Amino acid sequence: MSTDADAIRHWWRTSIIEMEPGKIAFRGTPIEELIGNVSFPQMIWLMVRGGTPSEAEARLFEAALVAGVDHGPQAPSIAAARMASTCGLGLNNAIATGVNMLGDVHGGAGEQCAELYYDISRRLDEGTVLINAVQEGLDNWRSEYGKIVSGFGHRFHKPTDPRAPRLMALVRAAASEGTVSGRYTDIGEAVQAELGRARGTPIAMNIDGATAVIFCELGFPSPLSRGLFCLSRSVGILAHSWEQMNQGGRNKGPMPPRFLPEYDPEDHSE
Repeated sequence: MSTDADAIRHWWRTSIIEMEPGKIAFRGTPIEELIGNVSFPQMIWLMVRGGTPSEAEARLFEAALVAGVDHGPQAPSIAAARMASTCGLGLNNAIATGVNMLGDVHGGAGEQCAELYYDISRRLDEGTVLINAVQEGLDNWRSEYGKIVSGFGHRFHKPTDPRAPRLMALVRAAASEGTVSGRYTDIGEAVQAELGRARGTPIAMNIDGATAVIFCELGFPSPLSRGLFCLSRSVGILAHSWEQMNQGGRNKGPMPPRFLPEYDPEDHSE
């Protein structure tokens, strides 16, 4: 018969941390062995999925994290954090405000793109040739999410998102060195080519498409593409929140006061 103490102890179960007075260990490794010996990307890897990446895997992982840190105040997550900072909120509240803006449309594209890549990979495993797997995967993806395919094209960067080519060059190099398989690099580029063929003009891969390639190559489940993007973007959110606090300003809204929203009166003619 379990005691009350056992019931309390088993309320939460975790393989991430073992903690008791005088002891902290992450996935079996004492914290004192990690401090000064692993990089922050390696620590993120250890915490999220267990194990330690190789130096080459950690460099590729870090590149994806670095690429997503910021996109300026035209990004809703950054704008919201800066507005929150002018409302008298502390850094933690401003950061939370920004992170909470990262939903399916802004912030979730990497997860959706990774789902597409994994679906195409599964079709390849079943014997479908790449071009057919891509076409079938796109049809399946659009039936759930609509015609706009996450990870390709950009509302601001035309014709090219400057982050994506650099990331793809790095993952191609990693594949040539045997760090990753290169399968998802091929899939991502095949999706890009098929989208361009179908619409009659080339389309660029954006950061979400490129980071999804990297996260899939490294074996992260698709929901973590969103979680890792949130972690990366929180750095930019912190930086902008802190900058705005130091700049001052009170109750800054989404546009200067001299600009008013368009009034759209209801039509009562019927």
